This record gives sequence, structure tokens and C-alpha cells, in this order.
Amino acid sequence: MSTDQHGHSSASNGRPVHDDVAFETRDVRTSAILQFMVYLGITVVVSYFITLGIYRGLRRYWASSYAPPLPSRVEAGPTLPPEPRLQGMPGHLIDPQQDLRDKLKADNEANNKLEWIDERAGIAEIPVRDAMQLIVEKGLPAVTPPSAEKK
Repeated sequence: MSTDQHGHSSASNGRPVHDDVAFETRDVRTSAILQFMVYLGITVVVSYFITLGIYRGLRRYWASSYAPPLPSRVEAGPTLPPEPRLQGMPGHLIDPQQDLRDKLKADNEANNKLEWIDERAGIAEIPVRDAMQLIVEKGLPAVTPPSAEKK
């Protein structure tokens, strides 16, 4: 930064005066800028009122020409989704937890059932635990592999 005094002085109005520098008062015309701003403001206001008129006209037209559709059917209660319905959803009357308990109970009863299926052929239904014990004691029956045919 220089501390040397430069060769310029100030005029009585506070503007710098220098031999090489000159200011022209006609460089910027503020009247053209102000005129543009006024025209722009008028255009915005006019376009707002035009848009408002179109909106109100279309709203009146729609209200006078719109007829709500007739109901396709009269419903007495809530609508239910089509079958099959997921458990626990509206329209499903069975408790999912109770349904699971019932299924587990039925499976356990089927696994522990002891009855004849065909007494003459010697086919019986025995509990799974007993069937597993018989397989451990006697082993699985031998299966003969199918004979391979030569071509």
C-alpha cells in the first residue's frame, strides 16, 4: 500500500478531480429503467386480474355443468375384500391365534392316532414316535434298484 500522495484533488461537491478521468452524466439513463419497471408492474397486475377472471369463469362453468355420478349400488354395510381374506383383516371372523392353536392341536392328534386303515391287509396308522422307534429297531426295508436296460 502506498502512502504517496496522488496528483488529484477534490472539487467543492466532493467528487474527485483528475486530469485523465472524466465522468459523463449521460452514461446511464435512469428514466428508461424506471419506465421499464412501471410497465413490468402494470403487466404483472393486469395478468393477475386476467388469470383471476379465467379461474372464476371456469369454476362457475364447472359448478353449473358437473353432475355427480349416480351410485352404482346401495351398500348396507362395510365392503369386504374378495375371498380368500387374510387372517386378522376386516371381514375375517376367526381369530388367527385361535386358528393356529386349533391347527397345532389337530396335527398333534393326527400324529398320535392309533387305528386300522385296512385290517385285512395289515395296514395300520400308528403314532409317529412308535413308528420312529420301529425303524430304529428293525431298520428300513431294502429297496432293490431298478435294472438298467441296455440299448
